[in-house]
Amino acid sequence: MQIQQRIENYWQGAASRYSNNIWKEMNSFKKDAWAALIDEHRSAGESLKVLDIGTGPGFFAMLLSGMGHTVTAIDCTENMLVEAGYNVQKVGFHVQFYKMDSHVLDFPEGTFDLIVCRNLTWTLRDPVQAYREWHRVLKPGGKLMVFDANWHLRLFDPEMDRLYREDKERARQMGIPDSHDQSNMEESDKIARQLYLSSRRRPDWDESALLEAGFCKLIIDEDISGKVWDAHDRVLYRSTPMFMLVAEK
Repeated sequence: MQIQQRIENYWQGAASRYSNNIWKEMNSFKKDAWAALIDEHRSAGESLKVLDIGTGPGFFAMLLSGMGHTVTAIDCTENMLVEAGYNVQKVGFHVQFYKMDSHVLDFPEGTFDLIVCRNLTWTLRDPVQAYREWHRVLKPGGKLMVFDANWHLRLFDPEMDRLYREDKERARQMGIPDSHDQSNMEESDKIARQLYLSSRRRPDWDESALLEAGFCKLIIDEDISGKVWDAHDRVLYRSTPMFMLVAEK
């Protein structure tokens, strides 16, 4: 089975679980925390044409629509798009959803003011191609915001694996539930071993790749966990802090 099909099959079966997770975010401090983080990198009151890549069940589609932006959202799995459409409708917003490969976007050059993606780039089969494509569909002066972590570096780095296991054990002792316990971690790890970014230390790799793709004026924050994660998240994922990249075309 080709890696892209394997990725799609995996996420297809995770749609309802991830939908439950984003509603927990929407009903917590995280909604405002993410909105504030995005607002730091746009002009006050500016309404943007936004592309949400790898929307999943639609957290950023809902968030950005609620902030007054015009949102287009894509995902490679039908079930995620169904969940996202339902969630956006539930809060009374309008978003254009498309099933689309994030490496080959069916949009004209210079379409969007802002592209956002969270926990998506590690799944890319060819991140170099994807970054070039995302650069293409941004308007001059448009921005790309990437939120991700070194989620699977533990598979290639014994020290990261040791820290990961310590995090899991500490969370268990504290009685902190881990939503990933409900997922097929064996299949997830098998997929991750085949993906280009799993063995790269990020965001160092991304900095070079984004510049080569034509982006400029990079802003890199290697740890935004304190801004957007709750206390449980910071225990569960202590060894894999979330980073942020902001790159301008």
